[in-house]
Amino acid sequence: MPFREINSKMVEATVVPGQRMFSQRGAMLAYRGDVTFTPNMAGGQGGVMSMIGRRVAGEATPLMTVEGNGTVMFGHGGHHIQVIGLTGDTLYVEADRLLAFDGTLEQGTMFMGSQGGVMGMVRGQVTGQGLFTTTLKGHGAVAVMAHGGVVELPITPGRPVHVDPQAYVAHHGDVRNKLSTALGWRDMVGRGSGEAFQLELSGSGAVYVQASEEKL
Repeated sequence: MPFREINSKMVEATVVPGQRMFSQRGAMLAYRGDVTFTPNMAGGQGGVMSMIGRRVAGEATPLMTVEGNGTVMFGHGGHHIQVIGLTGDTLYVEADRLLAFDGTLEQGTMFMGSQGGVMGMVRGQVTGQGLFTTTLKGHGAVAVMAHGGVVELPITPGRPVHVDPQAYVAHHGDVRNKLSTALGWRDMVGRGSGEAFQLELSGSGAVYVQASEEKL
């Protein structure tokens, strides 16, 4: 795993010749050695189509390509950082929560409606998050940002996990998502989020939940 957790809000990554990383713009705090940072308008290994998806979702901020020989410290806005290791599966995460990730991971974009149907689209409207979610697939590590700390909840067959949509950070594994209303429409008057809606995740994998419902 290329990331070493310095504290809850900073991670250090080792950059070696012939390999690259991607980071969110403005995430570099300090570095040692011969390291370069270049804006990457192609959106990582997802290429042009990935970037098109990001632009449609309002997520067109370019990633930075990190290359060279040295170490880099990453952090952003004082947010809590969670390092997630992937062993061939796919991580689903909002693009604005990505701090940095291995260049070996294949990046793509998934339309939330493709998993959650109409209710998946409602999730994007309710939380203010995009209808598109970034996907990262392969073997490597990802550093994501959240508010107030993160807990990893396992998802096992027959035992779905219900999450407040605004507390959702990311998930991975063979997981289906479905948004449902926990209250009647009359009870929801004046409520734009919170317990009025629940994101149900079922299957086999894990979901990461943040302690605060603040948006990044």
